Amino acid sequence: MNNSRNIKDFTIATLGSHTALQILKGARDEGFKTICICERGKTEPYESFNVADEIITLEKYSDFFQIEQQLIDKNTILIPHGSFVAYIGPENIMKIKAMHYGTKEILNWESDRNKEREWLLGAGIKMPKVFSQPEDIDRTVIVKFHGADGGMGYFLANSPAEFHRKHQNYLAKNKSKAYMIQEYIVGVPVYSHYFYSPIDDTLEIMSFDKRYESNADSVGRVAAKDQVDVDIETSYTVTGNVPIVLRESLLPQIFKMGHNVIEKSRELTSGGLFGPFCLEGVIDPQLNYYIFEISARIVAGTNPYINGSPYTWLKYNEPMSTGRRIARDIKKAIETGQLSKVLG
Repeated sequence: MNNSRNIKDFTIATLGSHTALQILKGARDEGFKTICICERGKTEPYESFNVADEIITLEKYSDFFQIEQQLIDKNTILIPHGSFVAYIGPENIMKIKAMHYGTKEILNWESDRNKEREWLLGAGIKMPKVFSQPEDIDRTVIVKFHGADGGMGYFLANSPAEFHRKHQNYLAKNKSKAYMIQEYIVGVPVYSHYFYSPIDDTLEIMSFDKRYESNADSVGRVAAKDQVDVDIETSYTVTGNVPIVLRESLLPQIFKMGHNVIEKSRELTSGGLFGPFCLEGVIDPQLNYYIFEISARIVAGTNPYINGSPYTWLKYNEPMSTGRRIARDIKKAIETGQLSKVLG
């Protein structure tokens, strides 16, 4: 690790996907040099929006370790996001020798739904019921596959027979993956975006969003009779994000949940959870907030807020995306000689 206190001696980099645009723009806004690591043929967005000082091209993201030494030589700090975790894999992330923002080990807890549930329940978070085997299904459930794949392949089932039929359809198109059978809660999906700074020891609410999922959010345009006639099966692949502002009376509860998750994480890993994270769940008509998963890094739901959210405007009175907030924390860590606190 470089002990310089000058941010000009460091570079911030990430993979060209997910939240790379706001991460790299935020780093630039804070004065850092930036690198975008792209697969061949996918560089145009980063060239067009001019967020990267350098673009490194790979044939495929799994070739990442071929260019790792280049990154080390440039004192690069890598910023993980959902695609970073999905393409490189939590096991390979543990092998990264370049500087890595955030605790690597915590990504193992988010990528395994059973470990994730242990973490959240240990933090006192309200969660939907989970069924240990398909034969126990006695209500509507949603079947979720492990990993950061943006809802790909998720399906609903109301009985063991329906589960087995839909699971076989999934296996006909995809590799076998571990899954979780979770009670389906009817309510408003709410994704709460946080930032915890180990430098300032402060927790911030950055923003909220709901996901626009295909075809779950468009199937309502088709009459129920027609849905049955053409045998439409609901899917939950995330295609975009819709910004929302939560009713203010819920904010104390949201803060408490964030603090609890951070405190519990310190029992699970050295360093615990810090930086951006997201509690993802549903608020029912009684205003119960059921959390179904956590993302222990920046989420794509922060993308509508590249110029900041109502909440960051209240706190900062200047444009502050989650990407820029990451860079500002790194900047302060470098300038105060505390860089090790934000690396893991």
